[in-house]
Amino acid sequence: MHRNQFGAKEFFSIMLRVLSTHLFLNQRLHPGLLEVACRGGAQGVEVFAARQHFDYTSREHVGEISTWFGENSLEPFSLHAPMFPDREMGRAGAPAVNVLHPEKSRRIDAMDEIKRALESAERIPFKNLVVHLGENDDQWSPRSIEYGMTALEHLGAFARPLGVKLLVENLLSDATTPEHLLTILDMGHLQNVSVCLDIGHAHISSGATEAIATLGNRIGSVHIHDNHGTKDEHLWPGDGTIDWLAVAKALGEIATPPAAVLEISHTLNDPPTTLPDKIKKAFDVL
Repeated sequence: MHRNQFGAKEFFSIMLRVLSTHLFLNQRLHPGLLEVACRGGAQGVEVFAARQHFDYTSREHVGEISTWFGENSLEPFSLHAPMFPDREMGRAGAPAVNVLHPEKSRRIDAMDEIKRALESAERIPFKNLVVHLGENDDQWSPRSIEYGMTALEHLGAFARPLGVKLLVENLLSDATTPEHLLTILDMGHLQNVSVCLDIGHAHISSGATEAIATLGNRIGSVHIHDNHGTKDEHLWPGDGTIDWLAVAKALGEIATPPAAVLEISHTLNDPPTTLPDKIKKAFDVL
């Protein structure tokens, strides 16, 4: 079927439904939480690499999660690269993982931390690694282009033997607008790197449908969450002001449907018993 024949409902129905474990970020990842994803109708999972949640430095923890995936049909679709190297998400003073940092030692430390997390793909067959280029206050400059290309080339070389593809995410920074991400990918001739389009981030900055039009077939996955256009709230779809029908229509112009990755905040304090139904409803909204 030609892609222009798809309506919004039909288009989202053929996208791989993936749940990010960002929803459980304040808990240690265990098989019971992965079962919640199954009961919610997810077909795959994006594991968020934060040490207090998924301790990629622990052979026992990685082995526990690897065993569960080996015994179940849920797909380990992607690994989200770590944002901090500690168990407190930087609240105790640990520096952020920032591959665009002006100091070379900080960039090296950041790439080492990402590679440390990526080593878990030796036991868990992740297909993709979602990477942040810097932080939300990083500016667009020749330096950010150079450092961005270097980081993606270096991490791509490390990921390739593991069978993992890089997906670079748009943030709220000037350095990671859809246009600037394309510049980095094109100038670096990084044809094997795709984009994880964060719809919530785009809604706050460039506009969701505009971002889709800009990135087009470079989009490999989309982070699905809602907000009111002013701050990064990571709400359930429909609880903010994003026009999801317009998003679906714009995504329908892409030749290959990207994965729909539901990335909801762990701070919303939804009762655990309600989560499978809320996950199902979120996918149904799409």
